Amino acid sequence: MTFTLSAVASRTVSENPSTDTGAWRAVFVDANPTLSEVSSRLHRADDLPLTINRQPNITPAELPAALAGAPIAIVDHTHLPTDIARQCEGLKHVVFLGTGPRSYMNPEELADIGITVHTIKGYGDTAVAECAFGLMWAAARNFGRMDREMRAGNWLRSDALQLTGKTLGLVGFGGIAQELARLARGIGMRVIAWNRTPKTHEGVEFVELDTLLAQSDVVSLHLLLTDETRGLITAERIASMRDGAILVNTARGALVDEAAMIAALESGKLAHAGLDVFTVEPMPAGHVLTTLPNVTLSAHSAFRTPEANNNLIGAALDHCRRIVKTQA
Repeated sequence: MTFTLSAVASRTVSENPSTDTGAWRAVFVDANPTLSEVSSRLHRADDLPLTINRQPNITPAELPAALAGAPIAIVDHTHLPTDIARQCEGLKHVVFLGTGPRSYMNPEELADIGITVHTIKGYGDTAVAECAFGLMWAAARNFGRMDREMRAGNWLRSDALQLTGKTLGLVGFGGIAQELARLARGIGMRVIAWNRTPKTHEGVEFVELDTLLAQSDVVSLHLLLTDETRGLITAERIASMRDGAILVNTARGALVDEAAMIAALESGKLAHAGLDVFTVEPMPAGHVLTTLPNVTLSAHSAFRTPEANNNLIGAALDHCRRIVKTQA
């Protein structure tokens, strides 16, 4: 899938000026320490020059100077407004570390100004599925609240939902959902799914979205964020869910009407939410979700395992190599 985008960089960590790549060079604009190390390790002697900015909290306004005319930007989490992208002279390609650039930029607008965005799929399917599985368990057992209360000196004992024999509904059925289905079937859950295009998969029953929401004890979201999927889980759809259901989201926060989800959590319509993604990231201090006892929070870290990091950066560097090869 190809879009349009822009990115940033600052300091050179791994660079090979002797490589015969002409004017082509790349900047990793917002590398955290882990991804910096992986990038340096996987960057080859025959690759195009790579500058790694080790300041992951770079602001959009700092991007033009950080890129300094580089034609390729590698972007993990920095927002790239179109007006900033226009100021990034020479930028032609953005390699976005994931599948959801729309949370950080407007791909169509960027395409209109000649910047192509490359996305990376499949690098962390198992890692994200395991995170969703963990959030589901934590929600069902209320581990987060009991942990907080015990640290505060309170002996809170909580009744739990036994997941064996319950129904897991997967909204979207790509690689991550397939991995989660495998895990859930392993503990004896019934797995149903809805996908925007027809699919079949052993051991999974495909149903309409309304049927899935009505029948599922746990609903887990696994969709890309697009104009069609933004706000898909509306107040009306939340109301149609089974009373006391659990909602898990490791996809994109904007798939859900956040205000409606919060109201359902406060009323008890939703028993719990396990969330790795949010409408605004990083989550602002004092956000209402941090005050609710029936929410388990994870800081958009579902894919962050050594295996997934290696897959992710390896794929990003492969994108850079293909770009140079096709432009040579």
